[in-house]
Amino acid sequence: MVDDQPLIEARDMGVYRSNRWLVRHVDVKVLRGQLVYIIGANGAGKSTTAKALLGLITFDEGEIKRLPGLKVGYVPQRLQINPTLPLTMRRLLRLTKRYAQADIDHALTAVGLQRLGNPFVSTLSGGEFQRLLLAQALLARPDLLLLDEPAQGVDAAGADKLHNVIDGIRNELGCGVLCISHDLQLAMDTGDDFLVLVPHEHDVIDIA
Repeated sequence: MVDDQPLIEARDMGVYRSNRWLVRHVDVKVLRGQLVYIIGANGAGKSTTAKALLGLITFDEGEIKRLPGLKVGYVPQRLQINPTLPLTMRRLLRLTKRYAQADIDHALTAVGLQRLGNPFVSTLSGGEFQRLLLAQALLARPDLLLLDEPAQGVDAAGADKLHNVIDGIRNELGCGVLCISHDLQLAMDTGDDFLVLVPHEHDVIDIA
């Protein structure tokens, strides 16, 4: 269910580094229950925009508002794990914090991995591994999920399964989802809203 109060919102936001604008005139907001995409080719500033929205880097113009106490769950584009490590699925979920078994079971069920038991991470498919990272993000019961190219390197069947899982999660938890992607068609087909970024080539400007 969509709430009218934005979890996060940027108005006319810009990031200026090394005598050029990395992104500029960005307007985007995510409501609770919404799936919003940041779309663009390499170099368009997708990651820069996401980092600015979350307060990981400073922005140089415009404004960004975040819900007080906003909890964010992050799913990276890829996570390299040494395949020789004897790391099981459930052990990975406990690396940063000792969550209750019931919470882990619930997170794995939410992403469709409970049926696998507790295999070694090295045996998971690309799609299963991305869903495991999603389960890890869910353990903190976030208000906002940030997904960085979640289907990158995942086959078509796995990508479809992943997006179905994401849709189910936002409906169950009522969280907002901000998804970085290069797939405009997917954003148009499945998103509630989307922001399209293009490589920014403004003239050098003194913003002081």
